[in-house]
Amino acid sequence: MTAVEPLGQVRRTGETYELVFERRLARPIEKVWAALTTPERLADWLANAEIELKVGGRLELYWEAHDYRMRGTITELDPPYLIAWTWPADQHPASVVRWELTPDGDGCRLRLIQNNLNGPSLLGVAGGWHTHLECLPGAADGLNTPWRAEREREIAKLYADVVPA
Repeated sequence: MTAVEPLGQVRRTGETYELVFERRLARPIEKVWAALTTPERLADWLANAEIELKVGGRLELYWEAHDYRMRGTITELDPPYLIAWTWPADQHPASVVRWELTPDGDGCRLRLIQNNLNGPSLLGVAGGWHTHLECLPGAADGLNTPWRAEREREIAKLYADVVPA
């Protein structure tokens, strides 16, 4: 296994859980913002995307490898610092995915929070986001850095001790 970024934090919030990732990226905030909000950059690291970049706008992500489509709505937007969207109920309870960026010297700090997760879905979500986040710096540089299923399986094992059963 190659080096691993710090694991995401799992926090209990009543009957559900919140997953929080924090990363420092040695990329300007504008490049990371573009990787989070433009279809071409999103396709480089996360999924094929269609996005209406406005509050109330539609966000659609499609993962060809899984033939899975997610249709959400943008709930918060403050370019280039914040975007949040809904993740509708299907494989886990409906939740919100929130991305926060803050400048940090020649780079930026990223904080990803997904709320309202249940125990069974948390393991897959944790391993998935962790693996996708490893690809984000390359995408911020305009490079196609796709997620790999083998890497996600490898990473998911690390979350087995952190995520409640």
